[in-house]
Amino acid sequence: MVVATDDERIEAACQDLGIECVRTGEHLTGTDRVAECAERLPAGAYINVQGDEPFISPVAIDAVSEALEHLPPGTLAVNAYTELDDVCAVLDHNVVKVVVDAASNALLFSRQPVPYPRGDRPKYLRQLGLYGFTGTALSLFRHLPQGPLERTEGVEMLRFVEHGHGVRMLRVIDDGLAVDTPEDLARASTLLHSQPVL
Repeated sequence: MVVATDDERIEAACQDLGIECVRTGEHLTGTDRVAECAERLPAGAYINVQGDEPFISPVAIDAVSEALEHLPPGTLAVNAYTELDDVCAVLDHNVVKVVVDAASNALLFSRQPVPYPRGDRPKYLRQLGLYGFTGTALSLFRHLPQGPLERTEGVEMLRFVEHGHGVRMLRVIDDGLAVDTPEDLARASTLLHSQPVL
């Protein structure tokens, strides 16, 4: 495991805790940051757990790693998701929703509640900040320009989708708390301090 950051405070905290850290330049997205790291740390594949997902399930990480070994041709990334059953989360713009096709490939990511419930009652799916990439995919990602959808929504996986590259969505079981707001941080602190010490 390596922490990638452009922030000296995070780098210092990692050093204090004995965690390997790579200091990067400033980047538009976390995946651009991981792509820089991939140039320095060659590997066949990379798993990216975004910093706002501190409670992500290790089982979900293993599932993404396994799926990465079996990517179909033309698919460059694996992105985990869960089903949403909380109306507040569906409406929350901090929660990114994803729409998938019959083969579990991403069609669209949005901060809005998609799809719109005009006919059938839809299932809403939450994109997790948990990605798997090949080294080739990260190199390509770093050189693709941001498209209008990525710039508008602020969702980096749209960069692959907008340029016609496949993103395989993988359903996982994860009820971890994402930290996107100061309120989330307060809940995360409470949760962290209530965990038993191993």
